[in-house]
Amino acid sequence: MSAIEPAGAGRGSSPARSAGAPTSPQMAFRVAILGVVALVMFGLIFFRLWYLQVLTGEQYVQEAAANAVRELPIPAPRGEILDREGRPLAQSTVTNAVQIVPSALPPAGPPRLRLYRRLGALLGMSPAHIQQLVIKGRTALPYAPVTIKTDAGRGVLTVLAEQQSRYPGVTQQPVSIRSYPFGEMAANVLGYVGQVSEGELKKSAFRGVRPGTVVGQEGLEYYYDRYLRGRDGERHVQVNSAGYPVPTRLQPTPPTAGYSLKTTLDFGLQREGEKALLEGIENARAAGKPATAGAFVAMNPLNGEVLAIGSYPSFDPNKFARPLTEQEYRELEGGGGPQGAETAPLTDRATNGDYPTGSTFKPITAMAALEAGVINPTEGLGAGQCITVGAEQFCNAGHADYGAVGLVEALKVSSDTYFFTVGELANSYGNVIQKKAYELGIGHPTGIDLPSETTGTIPDRQWLAQQNKLENECIRAKHVRSCGILAEPNEPWTVGYNMDLAVGQGSLQTDPLQMAVAYSTLANAYLHGGDGQVVRPHLGMQIDESDGGLVQSLPFPPVRHVHLDDEDLNLVMEGIHEAASQPGGTSADVWAGWNQEEDPVYGKTGTAERLGQVEQAWYMCFVNNPNHPIVIAVTVQQGGFGAETAAPVARLIASQWFGKPKKFIAGTSKTF
Repeated sequence: MSAIEPAGAGRGSSPARSAGAPTSPQMAFRVAILGVVALVMFGLIFFRLWYLQVLTGEQYVQEAAANAVRELPIPAPRGEILDREGRPLAQSTVTNAVQIVPSALPPAGPPRLRLYRRLGALLGMSPAHIQQLVIKGRTALPYAPVTIKTDAGRGVLTVLAEQQSRYPGVTQQPVSIRSYPFGEMAANVLGYVGQVSEGELKKSAFRGVRPGTVVGQEGLEYYYDRYLRGRDGERHVQVNSAGYPVPTRLQPTPPTAGYSLKTTLDFGLQREGEKALLEGIENARAAGKPATAGAFVAMNPLNGEVLAIGSYPSFDPNKFARPLTEQEYRELEGGGGPQGAETAPLTDRATNGDYPTGSTFKPITAMAALEAGVINPTEGLGAGQCITVGAEQFCNAGHADYGAVGLVEALKVSSDTYFFTVGELANSYGNVIQKKAYELGIGHPTGIDLPSETTGTIPDRQWLAQQNKLENECIRAKHVRSCGILAEPNEPWTVGYNMDLAVGQGSLQTDPLQMAVAYSTLANAYLHGGDGQVVRPHLGMQIDESDGGLVQSLPFPPVRHVHLDDEDLNLVMEGIHEAASQPGGTSADVWAGWNQEEDPVYGKTGTAERLGQVEQAWYMCFVNNPNHPIVIAVTVQQGGFGAETAAPVARLIASQWFGKPKKFIAGTSKTF
């Protein structure tokens, strides 16, 4: 019997396998590679952790903190707009705005709707509108309070303070709003403010301005916005991971108030000028005239300082402190009245009116004709009630017959037939009247520091050719017989155009500001022996710190120098002085009792015809005084004769300027 085999032994077993087979070289190599890879990866991870925690840990802590902080702008108070003596015409006042903190509102649904209803009843707003404001504000900036009403009034704010538990999430926040203490006074030149629009953000004037910033929208508010706007501050809000604000001790960056703008406006003259214009309009209406609108300008003829300027109807810029409805804005633009743009309160008729001037243009015609050698000033012209050219008659107002008169007398009595004759004679000399009008300041922007002004129109041959071209292009494009650009398309220039221009009629278009510049040029040259300058009218005087310190003076050099023949100019000025001071002068009765020796008046009435309307009243005058001379321009749309409506307004303005008793004295002259 063989020996017993150990357990586990048997068929197929092997002593070498039971003891553990040796690892192949290939396997060992693979294991080594895996070990090296693992070691390298571990090293990379370790190095990255060390880099993040040791080398850049502080940087990421700062970035994490920054991600949890939001900046909300604190609007800067706008600088004041002041009159020449420092009286505020526009200022910023602090009021409490009603705001909602979205994160503190009651749960969505009935509780929140009940809050909106209570708040809406208190503020005079619909709950739906409040909800829309909250949704809009929360979408834009979920961490910021949403302003519901800017100036809610003392009573509302008292209720919110005393019944805070009934208005969860509703808070009060002090805000600065624009205020115009004198309402409509000088509104068209002061302008108004509003939130910057998307289109405005693309303009260079508003580069760097944040959306939602309140900026100037019109008038001086717009033109000098870069000075008035100031620099916004910042309130730092800490938010959680969901984007909602949490309590914080971060200190705000306070805003910097804007600079103040001191203007050339004289408060007393501005107030009395607007009052006088309204009195003239009311007087015309009492006489049966529509007198739908009007404007005036009072200016220093030596340096272009605008002392007073007004337009009627006007508007209250305080209304723009809150968003206007579409209907409210349409009415201000003229969409709500029967006269449309003619009576739009937002239209500044002093700088953007386009009107014929009537006989106030005659001194310009006279100056042009004298210097061009068209007329002899002593030669009698214009005899008869009318003159006839071709088949057309050109007549004096009321078919008056002044006889054959010289230049001075023609200006005194405002003989249309005389100046129709001058226009007829000047036509063969070319554009002598047109060039003189342009030289004196008509037919191009004056350069006043306002965002817009009319260019004006002085009709000549080139202008007519351009109008014919536009008419023909319009006819071809619209397939109509006439576009109405011209009454008679393709008509060549005729002497009638020049005759109409000579008396301030026809296609002549200008505004009171341009006329004030033209008369200032005449006055300026008259005071300096014929060597004068075309002044640049301006409202800005200087930029000041909020505490009154001077930042910079605003320079407005003259547009250009002019030389007018002194002898010719003296004749023109003599004619318009007699018109305001001698019996038979067109405005002499308006200035009855005025001390012509002390403050001589050089004035010219105008009554401009406008198709389908009552005549437009005009008056232009220069009142000479060695210390404070003044040029005054007045116009009233559909106001009738200039002596009846516009000249009395000018006298009231002059009376205020020279400290004389004020009385409305309507003239009787019926000249055009």
